[in-house]
Amino acid sequence: MRETTKPRLVLASGSPRRQQLLQGLGLDVIIHPSGADEDVDGTPAPAEYVTLLARRKAERVAAVYRDQAAQDGTRYVVLGADTTVVIDGMMLGKPTNEAHARELLQRLEGRRHTVFTGVCVVDAVSGELKTGFSATDVWMRPLTREQIDRYIASGEPMDKAGAYAIQGLGATLVRRIEGDYFTVVGLPLGLVADYLEDFGLRIL
Repeated sequence: MRETTKPRLVLASGSPRRQQLLQGLGLDVIIHPSGADEDVDGTPAPAEYVTLLARRKAERVAAVYRDQAAQDGTRYVVLGADTTVVIDGMMLGKPTNEAHARELLQRLEGRRHTVFTGVCVVDAVSGELKTGFSATDVWMRPLTREQIDRYIASGEPMDKAGAYAIQGLGATLVRRIEGDYFTVVGLPLGLVADYLEDFGLRIL
């Protein structure tokens, strides 16, 4: 169905945690943040929202590597991802400032929320793609104002959906999860592995 030449993987994200997860699987990854617009018309459901943005990011970067492939003959496969946190039917993005981070954490503390991560893999030359998502429930433990303030002071919440990072200090905020841990980190590795294999990048 495809050429036998092993493709190069391009990550359409500047996220260090996504990069580390892929490198932990032994993959050689080209990092190329998409810079894609994250505004979406209407009020899509969370699963639709994250898959739409993952596809937008992947296709934007794939357009760059389509030209590159014509020059160097290399096959490029582009991976895009997007994560959002949902509570009370509302999607929580990244905090805009410390006050916003505090507001998000106060909403989440002591309660259950759901993390959605969408994934899109695109063949840069053919345009063939696959999209999907994973969802995981997270229960955050009750937190005092002082604990929230100390966490914000660490700087960790500022570029994270929902204002916390489960793979960092934010692990201490979480009581339990139900589902895939890596979805909460920002890249559901089982789903990604299945998709990459379909595009000629076998991990196992």
